[in-house]
Amino acid sequence: MASRSLNRVVLIGNLTRDPELKYTPQGTAVCSFGVATNRSWTTKTGDTKEDVQFHRIVAWQKLAELAANLLSKGRKIYLEGRITYRSFEGKDGQQKQITEIIMDDFVLFDDRRKGTSDDAPDHQEEDMSMASAADHDEPMPESAETAHNEKVDPDDIPF
Repeated sequence: MASRSLNRVVLIGNLTRDPELKYTPQGTAVCSFGVATNRSWTTKTGDTKEDVQFHRIVAWQKLAELAANLLSKGRKIYLEGRITYRSFEGKDGQQKQITEIIMDDFVLFDDRRKGTSDDAPDHQEEDMSMASAADHDEPMPESAETAHNEKVDPDDIPF
């Protein structure tokens, strides 16, 4: 009997660069971007220390296209995915290792489409946009009210 296992990553951070959307020769969309996560703590002597980790994020198919349309450098994001490790041969002929997070879902914590600026405080409940490969084929509507008033045809639900 196979034992159960779990490969799950949950991050909240800021995009370090704009998403880069490409297509495989078979026509599958793939989007990559970076996310930085910060951690701070106080030492026994009272000094405040900070650590920043940088993560390479990859999205595929509809989620890749959605991420490329909605995300941009500096935006705060919550994302879920799985971690992968792979190796490749570099241009110098040396074997290289890379760690990536394959994104399954994401939520934006700010919404710059509504005119918020970097100086404005985050209004998470008002400005939160949500995206999922299974749930959305198009960018989110401009307001939450619009999304709640849309008629849903049961035949359009994928499950």
